Amino acid sequence: MLTDFHFFLVAIPAVTLVGLSKGGLGGALALMGVPLMALAVPPVQAAAIFLPILIVMDIVALMVWRHYNHRQTLLIMLPGAIAGITLGWAMSSMISPDTMRLMVASVTIIFVARYFVEAYGTARGGREIQPKGQNPIKATIWSSLSGYASFVAHAGGPPFQIYVLPLKLDPKVYTGMSVRFFAIMNAIKLIPYFALGALDANNLTTSTILLPVAMAATFAGAKIVKYMKPAIFYPLMYSMAFLAALKLLWDGLPF
Repeated sequence: MLTDFHFFLVAIPAVTLVGLSKGGLGGALALMGVPLMALAVPPVQAAAIFLPILIVMDIVALMVWRHYNHRQTLLIMLPGAIAGITLGWAMSSMISPDTMRLMVASVTIIFVARYFVEAYGTARGGREIQPKGQNPIKATIWSSLSGYASFVAHAGGPPFQIYVLPLKLDPKVYTGMSVRFFAIMNAIKLIPYFALGALDANNLTTSTILLPVAMAATFAGAKIVKYMKPAIFYPLMYSMAFLAALKLLWDGLPF
């Protein structure tokens, strides 16, 4: 595989997309990474190759966004996320990834459609959508679904966005907090991957070769977001969430 031109032809764009997402450009890009690499290797192997890369990209992103965070939102969401990962590990053989993809996609499409309808209506009426307040119950529900979907279907982004985007945090604060949230989740997911024996020498070597591409893409994504205004950032993030939902819907349909 290390000398397979076809593998690197799809692996390099896949890693670039995930790196841009890790830098702050949205979950839809990350969702396209593993399926793209899976064109060249089995999906489980693609996910195993990606995990060490994600860990390193998390470290880079944490360095880039170290001055930005929303501690209250992070702390209110982490317990549910950890519970969701644990539940996914325990029930992974009972609920199929495709079922989970369809559930997450359906809810996210409704969520995004509601945002654009409200945004269009308030724009016509000259009003601005007001930020939502913190809600521990909703935070636990959506973060649990994010953790569960992240383990079962590699799709934790949309549920996370459903709770966090309506808070209308500053784009830099939003990105810094999301970087911390998913870095913690990916670190926790190392445990079941090691247990499955998926992180073997061959996959780890391949991950190492792809790391420079991942790091460059992460820095590029962060640079773009830092100069992006909220009026551009939030419509873009909701659009990314919609694209992510469409991708999940496509992957989950039985054909």
